[in-house]
Amino acid sequence: MTRIVFLDRATIGPTINLARPNAPHEWADYPTTSSDQVVARLQGAEIAITNKVPLRRKHLEHLPDLKFIAVAATGYDVIDIDACRERGITVSNVRGYAVHSVPEHVMALILALKRQLPGYREDVIKGDWARSGQFCFFNHPIEDLAGKTLGIIGGGSIGQSVARLAQAFGMRVIFAARKGEAATSTRIGFDDFLAESDVITLHCPLNAETIGLIGAEEFSKMARRPVLINTARGGLVDEVAAVNALKRKNISGIGFDVTTPEPPLPDNPLMGIADLPNVILTPHVAWASDEAMTALWAQVIEGIDAFIAGTPKRILT
Repeated sequence: MTRIVFLDRATIGPTINLARPNAPHEWADYPTTSSDQVVARLQGAEIAITNKVPLRRKHLEHLPDLKFIAVAATGYDVIDIDACRERGITVSNVRGYAVHSVPEHVMALILALKRQLPGYREDVIKGDWARSGQFCFFNHPIEDLAGKTLGIIGGGSIGQSVARLAQAFGMRVIFAARKGEAATSTRIGFDDFLAESDVITLHCPLNAETIGLIGAEEFSKMARRPVLINTARGGLVDEVAAVNALKRKNISGIGFDVTTPEPPLPDNPLMGIADLPNVILTPHVAWASDEAMTALWAQVIEGIDAFIAGTPKRILT
């Protein structure tokens, strides 16, 4: 009977019913799994499910029975793909499940920062509005989205969905070409992209080409002091450089749903500015609407059943 182990059940909300595969199987799941627990927990397992637990070569070489890894996410940087390919382990991910959840979160961050909601909420709580004696209280500049330029890095399903929402608010939308590549009919050269954007949002994978994609040099080219939104992966942005850019007013706001590592350590530079009115940090929940998590899990189970039936879907190896 096929043994299936889910290494990090706690990465799916507790309200979500986790249906099981149709094929006969033996099931085990754990709320979380540390790196030194991976091998023991996957002994004898043919199928592993992981969201954020890394499966590296050092683990895989001790797991001769492992045949299939179901990544309960779109990003698969936690998996050593080369080692899996060498060992004949099939890897599959999930796709498109958060095509509404993430874009809505992105727009919420943009709106909150451009409308100065964190600052005004704090002003009301502190009593500043009441003490002002005025029917309204002007303590933070407010900007409309209409007429602003939204720059998107990553043109996949989520990036395209963000574009459609932004256009509904009257924003001009531009997509960035890859660094070092020429502009095309649909992509703006990277330096021009940085200079023209009033808001920048990242929707690309984290890999060797994109790690540190936005750093000190890139911040220096952001002529319009944009709001920077990151709901993709923490490693895409140099967090020290981001904090410095905010202090130097190269950017006007930060809305991050991801950090390096996760959760952030107490000395993470972003934590030092988390209480500022132009900074919003959320705990990697942009993807996590009930609808999106339900759709994600349906794909995981579909993928497992398809693999057992000999017709794997959404394979990466």
